[in-house]
Amino acid sequence: MPVTYLSVSEPRSVLDRPWRRPGRLAYAGERLRGIVRPPVTIQPAPAGIVVLNDEPVVVRDGTVLRANVFLPDPAQAGEGPFPVILCAHPYGKDRLPRLQRGRWRLDVQYHAMRQTEPLAFSELTSWESPDPAFWTAEGYALVNLDVRGAGHSEGVGALLSAQEGRDIADAVQWAAAQPWSTGAVGMLGVSYLAISQYEAAAQQPEALRAIAPWEGFTDAYRDLFTPGGIPERGFSRLWTTIAERASRVSESIGRRRAAHPLRDAWWQAMVPGLERIEVPLLVCTSFSDSALHSRGSFRAFARAASAQRHAYTHRGGKWATFYSAEAKQAQRRFFARHLKGEQSAELPPVRLEVRESRAVVAQLREENEWPLARTRWTELHLGPEGLQPEPPGRPVRATFDARRRALAFDHVFDQDTELTGPMSLRLRIGIDRGDDVDLFVGVEKRDAEDRFVPFEGSYGYGRDLVARGWLRASLHRLDPEQSAVGLPVQAFTGREPLSPGRPVDVEIGLSESSTLFRAGERLRLLVSGRQLGPRNPLFGQFPSLYRASAPVRLTVHCGGTAASVLTVPVIPPPA
Repeated sequence: MPVTYLSVSEPRSVLDRPWRRPGRLAYAGERLRGIVRPPVTIQPAPAGIVVLNDEPVVVRDGTVLRANVFLPDPAQAGEGPFPVILCAHPYGKDRLPRLQRGRWRLDVQYHAMRQTEPLAFSELTSWESPDPAFWTAEGYALVNLDVRGAGHSEGVGALLSAQEGRDIADAVQWAAAQPWSTGAVGMLGVSYLAISQYEAAAQQPEALRAIAPWEGFTDAYRDLFTPGGIPERGFSRLWTTIAERASRVSESIGRRRAAHPLRDAWWQAMVPGLERIEVPLLVCTSFSDSALHSRGSFRAFARAASAQRHAYTHRGGKWATFYSAEAKQAQRRFFARHLKGEQSAELPPVRLEVRESRAVVAQLREENEWPLARTRWTELHLGPEGLQPEPPGRPVRATFDARRRALAFDHVFDQDTELTGPMSLRLRIGIDRGDDVDLFVGVEKRDAEDRFVPFEGSYGYGRDLVARGWLRASLHRLDPEQSAVGLPVQAFTGREPLSPGRPVDVEIGLSESSTLFRAGERLRLLVSGRQLGPRNPLFGQFPSLYRASAPVRLTVHCGGTAASVLTVPVIPPPA
């Protein structure tokens, strides 16, 4: 179906199918090899590490949680005491790699989700947790805790709850009081092991000295379950099923979420008190997890009350980066300063990684804030000539089938340009039927020959866009207290149904990114009513899943009073 423009001849904006990019077969072959044999090396643990299994941790209501404690080799580090690094999660602290018939058996996640680079850790390392062999060699005690209702811990838990935060805060105090502890405790871990740090830190346990949440969302509704007001029905269902089967919970988020389509008190109770976090913070704010943790990690960096805050940005694979030598060095420096009291050089406020593509890092540098203070927020107007600095000279509109196509707008750069920060899209839209439409928007990079340039994405997806965003149009009302330049934030507290033939203005926030476009390369904006990539597990965004919008012809208005604009964060070159 051709795009229909009124009052314009020979439009350069086009209809596109971003879910059909070339290169799928080669990528699928890479995925198959990784599924069969992920590039993960399991290393035997040093013989001298002292392991205390199922240590009882009694929390304030008398419930007994269980933790595994790993202590440094006494022959190398003496009898202690040692500063403590603690992690807490519902996955089972005793689920470790197993040696069978001479080969190590890994968690199925390492097979199902693509590993971007080789990674290695010891046989004592549970899913997404710090490696006891590394941290004990650095002179720390490591505590791996089963949260309430999980693993060997007693009680019935509630995932993402304030109760869980209080339990972990009590575990921090318990760890500080043990004879092998110096009384200084920090927290570290990936994903849920990052999420669990926020509410625990908000409880302000006296012994907690620092936290390092490595990629963890901070608003379950906005970041995972219902981004943009659109229910996510892939990973969220898979995760709740696995987590709730692995632990005893008082209620099922997976079953109850359907009764809470808006961001009501039930969802708000899962939001940690970031403003109460005062301890030093090292947060991994990746650009490669926009469908899960990225936005929440940047939110934590922005809102925590910590006087010493550090953001570690990257666009690599989640697990390969966490266990990489560079990331462990940053973690080591952070904890040496705040748990051991060493006067080592402080980490920069922001470690910024600028990428040209999935495999090419254009620049690695230090910055003082996020977003960057020197950002030039630049408006690119949508129209039949693509994305231009000025709006179209007359009002125009484009109408298309939002379930079958994406409307694409290109901007060609005439000089090397760095875009670092969040983007936002303001649209005037109309529909021909019904009272709502789900909008999926994205920005992709294309090279000077107009070929798609892929980037690392969530769940190990290696053919991602530069940035992406979502919005259910009836939930477009903004929260003025949370919104900022380049960062519109919806309230999600009430629907405002659309009327066919009556345009409405909406604003959509796109995920944070840092990308270098060379002269002659182009930025492509995509607007559709369906997910902007295939879900096939071999070459798609599996397990991410959003249902396509209801059948509708979507009209995008440009020019005149219809200010449909993409705002991008241009970083000027050094003077």
